[in-house]
Amino acid sequence: MSAMVDLHLHTTASDGRLSPTELIHLLASQGLKQVAISDHDTTEGLAEAFAAAEEFPDMRIIPAIELSTDIPGDEVHMLGYFLRHEDEELQKILREFRMGRLERGRMMVEKLATLGINIEWERVQEIAGEGSVGRPHIALAMVEKGYCKEPKDAFPEYLGRNGSAYVERSKMTPPEAVEMLIRFGAVPVLAHPAYLNDMETTIAELAEAGI
Repeated sequence: MSAMVDLHLHTTASDGRLSPTELIHLLASQGLKQVAISDHDTTEGLAEAFAAAEEFPDMRIIPAIELSTDIPGDEVHMLGYFLRHEDEELQKILREFRMGRLERGRMMVEKLATLGINIEWERVQEIAGEGSVGRPHIALAMVEKGYCKEPKDAFPEYLGRNGSAYVERSKMTPPEAVEMLIRFGAVPVLAHPAYLNDMETTIAELAEAGI
């Protein structure tokens, strides 16, 4: 029996492979009724998703987001559900995030070039389309040029935290993300906790912050 709920979904607004409309149609075909569109650092896909879901009156879309944060030696992703996604103050913050991702991506492409990995920044932007540029788009460009077989292969040596082309992003701590999500009406939730190097300490800090 197909699952009726999926609360962690990405679209082409960030690093997903399907547009919001395509994703909603796929979810409806699988019988899902409660879904959360939670793109990385953006809510740009929500309006299209809500419009597409009008065809499926039994489907409920939860407006959400996944914020990327950092702690020493690790990344922590925070989900926020029932976000007031149309709040202009929130959108101003998210626009700044996207500009930071754009500059970070360009710098990573430049670092790859110094390592003999020559991909075009313009092609990375084409792959991202209307979405926010991220490392998966760079990885796809590397696959196209034959530098790796699959996007995931680009991360251990080049694009991952310890990779030779990695560029640090603007820092936000997990407690800061929790505060931001609560400020804009969201319910903060820790994403994929099993991947954390020190899960117990991180969860304790997040609990103190209000998760």
